[in-house]
Amino acid sequence: MLCELEIKDILLIKRLSLKFSSGLNAFTGETGTGKSILLDCLGFVLGARGQALMVRDGKERGEVSAIFSLESDSKVILALDEADITNSDELIIRRVNYADGRKAAWVNDKRVSSEFLRCLGESLIEFHGQHDDRGLLNTRGHLHLLDQFAQTEASLSLVKKAFWIVKKNQKALEEVTKKNQELTEEEDFIRHNLEEISNLATYPGEETELDIKRKLMKNSWDIRKNISEASNLIDRNGVEGQLSTAITHLEKAAKNIETVLDDPIEALRRAQFELHEAQSGIFDVLSSLSFNPEELEILEDRLFSIRGLSRKYKVTSDQLPELEQNLKEKLIFLENSTRNIEDLKVKYDGSLKEFIGLAQRLSKERQKAAIVLDGMVEEELKPLKMEKARFKTEIKQISPNELGQDTVSFTISTNAGSKFGPLIKIASGGELSRLILALKVCLTNDQEGVSMVFDEIDRGIGGATADAVGRRLLQLAQKNAQVLVVTHSPQVAALAERHFVVSKVFENEKPLSNVSEVKGKGCVEEIARMISGDRITDEAREASRVLISQASKV
Repeated sequence: MLCELEIKDILLIKRLSLKFSSGLNAFTGETGTGKSILLDCLGFVLGARGQALMVRDGKERGEVSAIFSLESDSKVILALDEADITNSDELIIRRVNYADGRKAAWVNDKRVSSEFLRCLGESLIEFHGQHDDRGLLNTRGHLHLLDQFAQTEASLSLVKKAFWIVKKNQKALEEVTKKNQELTEEEDFIRHNLEEISNLATYPGEETELDIKRKLMKNSWDIRKNISEASNLIDRNGVEGQLSTAITHLEKAAKNIETVLDDPIEALRRAQFELHEAQSGIFDVLSSLSFNPEELEILEDRLFSIRGLSRKYKVTSDQLPELEQNLKEKLIFLENSTRNIEDLKVKYDGSLKEFIGLAQRLSKERQKAAIVLDGMVEEELKPLKMEKARFKTEIKQISPNELGQDTVSFTISTNAGSKFGPLIKIASGGELSRLILALKVCLTNDQEGVSMVFDEIDRGIGGATADAVGRRLLQLAQKNAQVLVVTHSPQVAALAERHFVVSKVFENEKPLSNVSEVKGKGCVEEIARMISGDRITDEAREASRVLISQASKV
């Protein structure tokens, strides 16, 4: 519910602070005083597009702030949580419009985008008027409104779940079918490639091994020569023999000096062992370097084959086994695809059948509710002097979607025998206002805690019809809701629980809008003005008192 609205330097408003309550809040005043500015400001703070011209002449910026009270289970609370905005039972929105066209907005002191503000605003206040293409006149929202009226939440939830299962199964079937078609066209090519790669039968790291071996073979003569010379230096005629002789001499000497030479002798024996190990390794290398020249040719042929295949398939040689496995998997897929497609088709058909059954059940709920709604709206239209009007909720079948298979539009026939058509095309301005009100009364039958704004919804009507409009506005407001209405009808203003008068004042010869709440005698005077015009007569005052008295008995 809107609790406070503060406006500073917007159009004709210098500074204004208003407090609202639940129930029916009416705004009245002569034409041109600025009543529509209040609604423009309210729309602006809730995300509507503002223009630089909104800022009052001579000022760098204009600002609108609004304070709302929130229910603990409000959708707004969830939206604030998702946006990581601190929340409580009070919501403070502030939006600034700069003279150069820039805008900035804050929700509970956190900077937010205009888009977030618009989404938030849709859950805070409903705007209704003759030219409102976002509310009841927008056919895109009629299905949602009917579902709310019919209380189809449970059935709709099942339909949504079933629809996404259908989409999931359909996607799986389409992907497998497409892949099967593509692989079928490439099957001969796949088999040829697989045979070529399988025949080579390489393994990761083989190219590196072959390359090292090839280099060894090609340089083996120089390598063998150097290794042989090294081997000769450490054999029995070289280091090994000298080391053995040294150990023998030390052992003889050690017999006469006890343990003094034990450590050096042990160290030389370890060296002798390591020397034997080195000789063994050298011998192995020399043995490996003994090869037939034909071996080099065979090795090079395989190495070049591996590299050629890698270039052909644009992969590294280590990736050839992986490519081979991928080709095998494609052939396995082809072998099993017919059965897989049949299984997926059965699964898809089953989910589609389940969805259609649930969608048809949901459609029946909507059709049943539509009949009830049509009757209720027509009953509401009678006291609004539209007793000849006929209202019909049209439900047509469309392609499956997450909301079922229905499209809904509210239609009306304003005269006996005339064709039904869209609300905005068939009804006149005054009729449209009354129709919107009748619809709202019926659609909010079980709703509570809703804030609504009606902009001159009583335009073009008077007398008993205006009284009927006012009573229905009051009825809406009394459902634990809040209604703000801009009105020119004294019958509507008399029913208001809070009455605000918009007037024009002058400051330094410049016009400004002013809003003040009136009570008691002030209400009598304002309603009398609405009855008689600029010259308020005693008869108008008496008529005003009668209207107020009758309203207090409602």
